[in-house]
Amino acid sequence: MKFRAHETFSIRKGWLNKGMKQITTDPALFVTKEKNPMDVLGIGSNMVKSLRYWLPAVGLTSSPKGKGLQYLTDLGKIVYQNDPYIEELGTLWLLHYNLVKKSDLATSWYFFFNHFHLSEFGKDDFTLALSNFIKINGVSEPPIRSLESDFNCIINTYMPRYKTAPEKDDPESNMECPLSELGLVDFQNRQARLYRKLIPAAHTIDPLIATAVIIDNASGKTEISLSELQNSCGNIGKVFNLDAITLLTVLNAAEREGYVKVVRTAGLDLLHITTDYTYLQCIEEYYNHLS
Repeated sequence: MKFRAHETFSIRKGWLNKGMKQITTDPALFVTKEKNPMDVLGIGSNMVKSLRYWLPAVGLTSSPKGKGLQYLTDLGKIVYQNDPYIEELGTLWLLHYNLVKKSDLATSWYFFFNHFHLSEFGKDDFTLALSNFIKINGVSEPPIRSLESDFNCIINTYMPRYKTAPEKDDPESNMECPLSELGLVDFQNRQARLYRKLIPAAHTIDPLIATAVIIDNASGKTEISLSELQNSCGNIGKVFNLDAITLLTVLNAAEREGYVKVVRTAGLDLLHITTDYTYLQCIEEYYNHLS
């Protein structure tokens, strides 16, 4: 489990592009003594540490153990080739999925989407629930300020700046996190600083992106229950915060494209994966459809 590795900074516009661009020519960007990464990236020292964390956290890079080098993952290569400036909604959904599907690199994000079920919540509600989750898993609990910092960063990840800090909002600023475009969190009560998760519009999730997530979780199976899609940690219902109706709408769109088939007979609600695409092939095909 990892907490507060973001140095209090959520991802900022342009950061991921800068990181991918530099890593393709210099995998030792963050550990080299020959170049100052602050000069190369044009950001401050703590921001460099933050970006070093965010690149693997969203699945764009990976590091050989103990070496500190970063290389583009297969997903990173596809994204860098097709959407280097992180402009497509499908790219944002993929980065979000990779961020929240595992508990190791971004534990608070994983917990927030997979285990935290309050419909209305504040910082104290979240930190208490996360603290209990950590204890149940037998992990040494970090300082409460680290959990609070993660909560603040989650809010800044998924809420646009014109809502969280309207007095500081500047259309020319790059402080906005790209994932705020997904619309997954909003205020419930601004004055009380209470928040709520939002169910995204089904049409914002491309059928190929939905199919990619389903295949990635299927582990080779071609038949999955709708309950598993809805309720299993890391699967599409949890990570995209879908209710049953929205999930079915997303699945029906994928079915119309021939990627899956929904079967609801004899009390069995199942999804058959009918495409031969792999997870990465779904993503490649998504970008092919855009061109």
